[in-house]
Amino acid sequence: MEELSLLITRVKALQAEYNQWQKRTPEIISNNPEVLLALGKEELQKTKNDLEMVLSTVQSKNKQLEEDLKREQQWQEEQEQVVDALNRIEEEMKTQTEQLSRKRALQQLQNKMSKVKSYKEGLLNALGEFLGEHFPIPEKGGSTKKKKSFEKPAVELITLHEILEILIHKLMSTPHDPYVTINDSFWPPYIELLLRYGIALRHPEDPNRMRLEAFHM
Repeated sequence: MEELSLLITRVKALQAEYNQWQKRTPEIISNNPEVLLALGKEELQKTKNDLEMVLSTVQSKNKQLEEDLKREQQWQEEQEQVVDALNRIEEEMKTQTEQLSRKRALQQLQNKMSKVKSYKEGLLNALGEFLGEHFPIPEKGGSTKKKKSFEKPAVELITLHEILEILIHKLMSTPHDPYVTINDSFWPPYIELLLRYGIALRHPEDPNRMRLEAFHM
């Protein structure tokens, strides 16, 4: 770069000197044509050498610049490839993180559901034992109206536990329509017990239907 600058400066100096010579009236060195021809050839050869040196330097510099440009382009391409690879890795890690997060959340939810199911089963078992002990199946013929001992009930009465299971299942399976039709298998004292203590509610328009109170709401 320094050599090129020096050569350019030299070219400018030669150009300035040439301009000065153009303005001056040249002194006649010799009238001999052969001498003048020799001097002209010598000056032309000198100028040619200078120009060839400048041309060689410029070509060499251009070649170096082309090589530098190729290296810069190659470096840029490599950097772009690195950026693309990092972006892909980032996307893959983000996807894996989201999948792991969803999987972890699903696993936690399944664990909670399993615990709730176990707790529910434990409560239902405890409730069944309690109801079975204190509220057994009504004795045949047991009713608010006395019947003769030889009369058989029209239907088989069910336990309070079974009534509650029917009401719970209806509420959970069809919460938009939780009412159950009261049939002859429901012992009236058990129905009155559930209604009296607010465990069940009658249908506001149909007294033959009732539902479990939605304690979970």
